[in-house]
Amino acid sequence: MEHYRTRPAQQWDGQDIVPYGVRRPGRAPLPTQGRGAGRGPRAAPAAPARPAARRAPLVPRALQALRAMPNPRLTGLGTGLFCASAMLVLGYLDRLLFGASLTVYGVLFVPVCALTALWVRRGDLLTAPVVVPIGFAVGLTTVAESGAGGVGARLMGLVTGLATEAGWLYGGTLVAGAGVLVRRIRLLRRRRTAAARRRTATGAASVS
Repeated sequence: MEHYRTRPAQQWDGQDIVPYGVRRPGRAPLPTQGRGAGRGPRAAPAAPARPAARRAPLVPRALQALRAMPNPRLTGLGTGLFCASAMLVLGYLDRLLFGASLTVYGVLFVPVCALTALWVRRGDLLTAPVVVPIGFAVGLTTVAESGAGGVGARLMGLVTGLATEAGWLYGGTLVAGAGVLVRRIRLLRRRRTAAARRRTATGAASVS
């Protein structure tokens, strides 16, 4: 029985020549030749850039702030009491802090008119432009000049204040009227939309 012997490694100019198929010990295998050879490790895919957070517009933030405010629904009498009492309190504060300044009183009258038009209930919308001048006159008694005193002097101071601050009075009344008008238009649109939906639903039911 013949035994095959492994051919000894030959030398060629000082270098070992290993027969084909025999791996030389102590040397790392050659890199794989093929597609992608010679390239380094594949880098991980970059994460998609997140869009920068956009700041909320100013108008929606203002609407959210308004919605967060209390939203009572006052009757016509309640609206008048609110306006008169608010102007009385603001008149006393004006007298204590600003020395009964009619200009400050007129400036404070405008937001009270806006709240009056906003808080009146739907059935009494037309009362808001009527009660705000009354509230202005009631609160004006706290800041009007009374002179030497007495009922006559106070009455004359009230008339003088109404005459000199007529611009603020008309402006506040106009603000209340505009607020009531906007609410009235929105109410009519909602009623028309609801009526149109009812007609559409009735027509669909009759056809089916």
